Amino acid sequence: MAQKRFDPNGAIPDNGNYFGIPLRPEEAALVLISAPWDATVSERAGSSYAPDAIIEASRGVDFFEPMAPYTWRKGIATAPIDYAIQDMSHRIRSDAERVIRSYNNNASAIDDLVYERRLRRVNEASAEVNNNIYEQAKHWLSEGKIVGLVGGDQSTAYGNIRAVAEHHSELGILHIDSSCDLRERYQGFEHSNASIMHNVLRDIEGVKSLVGVGVRAFCPMEWERAQRDERIKLFTGQDIWSKHFEGVGWASICEDIIAELPERVYVSLDIDGLTIECSPHTGSLVAGGLRFPEVVYLLGRVVDSGRKIVGFDLTEVVPDLYDKTDAAIAARLLYNLCCMALKNHDAEDVL
Repeated sequence: MAQKRFDPNGAIPDNGNYFGIPLRPEEAALVLISAPWDATVSERAGSSYAPDAIIEASRGVDFFEPMAPYTWRKGIATAPIDYAIQDMSHRIRSDAERVIRSYNNNASAIDDLVYERRLRRVNEASAEVNNNIYEQAKHWLSEGKIVGLVGGDQSTAYGNIRAVAEHHSELGILHIDSSCDLRERYQGFEHSNASIMHNVLRDIEGVKSLVGVGVRAFCPMEWERAQRDERIKLFTGQDIWSKHFEGVGWASICEDIIAELPERVYVSLDIDGLTIECSPHTGSLVAGGLRFPEVVYLLGRVVDSGRKIVGFDLTEVVPDLYDKTDAAIAARLLYNLCCMALKNHDAEDVL
């Protein structure tokens, strides 16, 4: 394929693509799909606006990644965003909010009468979004692409994980998050960010292991589930910080994390897995997260071990109109994820 002209040293064009890279999905080794959906979030909504905010912020990302130099030449493309997902998210959010109120026993008698109807509408809409994402990811995987998902809330990762697990057997998930997301359901919703990993382990046969890193907020049921399910290994925030306080370095901790991962790795990165200053407006603010350089170092060590990142998602980014921190940090994390996924991927340079 003839290489396209692109200047990574100049001003990044405002062309509606992540990082301004002027490639069609058919031309690139990695395709980013977007899921502007956050109807079932229990805390602060707004992650449905994240894809557009991250696209805008990504124009400020510098292209040289020391841990994976020049991998961008293999091509990062932006699939067309299906804004029908965002429209449906906004429409169904009012039903979801009423379901949450009813679930919390603060609703009127009339609300209680239509609770089941509203809950059914929300669950059906969530399943529709999951299938939409699955079909998009499945298509690009069949074309030989790496597929990354930009959310939206973390429930949107389900369709991408399902497609990647069907395409790559014996998949391990590196789950960076403040919470385990192992509830069977949350506030009545079948597809909640709080139950995404429960749904994945229940439904998706190709997922063989789940390695949670930085998790520091979980209910007793989630903890008990993690202890009895041999597929789950947790490196909690408390574990990590205790080791730091006892003099154990991050490099050594990363070795232990990576040892739990198979050859093919899917990275599911909820932005609230990082410290609060990296995502001050996300819906779940939990102190004690991973620092930005720790995440970047861990991802680099994963691919340097010979493992392949065969898919990923970045979710729960809630952009703010005036404070650009969330989108700016997310854009740089997204670029690092792309570079690490491309590093061990055989593909010709197209830029």
